Amino acid sequence: MTITYSCIANGRVILAELALTGGNYQDAVSSVLKLVLLKAEKKTTARIGSYVYHTLLIDGITYLCATDNPLDVTLPSAFLDEVSRTCSENPVMFQESFPPSNAIVADFQQVLGRCMMKHNQSQGEFMISDLKSQVTDVKNSMSQNIDKMLKREEKRNILIDRTDNLQVATKAFQKTTTKASKKMWWKNYKIIIIISSIFIIIIIILFSTNVIPV
Repeated sequence: MTITYSCIANGRVILAELALTGGNYQDAVSSVLKLVLLKAEKKTTARIGSYVYHTLLIDGITYLCATDNPLDVTLPSAFLDEVSRTCSENPVMFQESFPPSNAIVADFQQVLGRCMMKHNQSQGEFMISDLKSQVTDVKNSMSQNIDKMLKREEKRNILIDRTDNLQVATKAFQKTTTKASKKMWWKNYKIIIIISSIFIIIIIILFSTNVIPV
């Protein structure tokens, strides 16, 4: 946000003003000063056109500034406080006969210009700092996401390794089972052959000894 215009007024009469950008501020400022007199409140905020006008009323003197951001009130409030404080420290600026001389107007404008430059610059530094903070947050978030991805990838690799190991173990088990089955089959086959041979021998013996008549 930028302070684009500021002025100091006595009632509805502008004592000094300074604009950083082109534009017709006079009509809007006139309406705001009228509103300040009607409300007679210390602080007033009004949005007219593209700008938001903030005022500070102290001892009949209105300090006014226009900004281009309706959301932030901190910057204009700090600006108006500093301008009013600076002017109050130099009461001679308000003691000269009305209207003020060119020298007094120049003093007012110097105060406005110095404070506008200071607070606009501080706002820029704040925005840069805030941007850096956002970049840092994004970097931290990305780092955390990358760490999570790496951890998930590591877990995935571990799971793949375990799956591969399980497949190897399964194949080894199947191979061992197949060998055992073949071995058992041959063992059973041999037993059947032996039993069959013994049975045949017994039959032959029985026939040869006439135990079983031919």
